[in-house]
Amino acid sequence: MAEKEQKANAPQRKDLAPTNPRGIPYAPFVDKVEDYVSSRVEVETTLKSFQEMIAKYQFMEQNQQRRAAGLKDKMPDIQKTLDTVKFLQTRKPGSDPIEATFELNDTLYAKANIPPTEEVYLWLGANVMLSYPVDEAEELLSTKLSAAKQNLANCEEDLDFLREQITACFSPAVTEGVDG
Repeated sequence: MAEKEQKANAPQRKDLAPTNPRGIPYAPFVDKVEDYVSSRVEVETTLKSFQEMIAKYQFMEQNQQRRAAGLKDKMPDIQKTLDTVKFLQTRKPGSDPIEATFELNDTLYAKANIPPTEEVYLWLGANVMLSYPVDEAEELLSTKLSAAKQNLANCEEDLDFLREQITACFSPAVTEGVDG
């Protein structure tokens, strides 16, 4: 109980480093090396902290690149499934079945006769498949597609931001201070 009261009464930290919209901190821009290093003794520790910062930004950059690649792989599948659901939605009851060829795995296909339907089954991942009415399936897939597009845009924005921060860590003042 006392711990909760301490947290509630604790002042909000306003000294937090500025970040981008998704919480990635800005790298400090070194205009004057003297502001960071006042004696030769501090050079090694300061350089080490900048190297650690660069390594963190590079790690975040690699994670964002993997995330963006995953989103780029998923988006065409979501779009293809959405297009199929929209097509099934246009089918009228009493229409003749459609003969379709569908993929079972990379090298195996099967044929099926698909009658008009009001229900579709969607893979949600982790070996889970659920039945949805066609309208709900379209809404779900549209939502997932727009979320994937937004996430990809955020990833690309974060990648640009991370590249800028890595460049800031290698600013001329830092490299001049190291050489001099």
